[in-house]
Amino acid sequence: MKKPISKKQLIAEIAGWYGALAILSGYTLVSFELISSDSLTFQLLNLTGAMGIIAIAAYKHVAQSIVLNVVWFSVALIAIINIFL
Repeated sequence: MKKPISKKQLIAEIAGWYGALAILSGYTLVSFELISSDSLTFQLLNLTGAMGIIAIAAYKHVAQSIVLNVVWFSVALIAIINIFL
């Protein structure tokens, strides 16, 4: 019998799935020219997507994914700041 999922694990799993869907959605929208790569929408999808992946990677102790997504998050944050400057 499976061990019941904890609330912390459930939140991490939801965050991880959101992160994957957000990043894939942004990539798809830009690839099909439905949004621009310098749009706030694209950068917010990248920023929040990276946050979701960081959450699940931290929960599961996957250092490579944490590092990759901290960089991804940082790039998106800088891009968002540049949009408003």
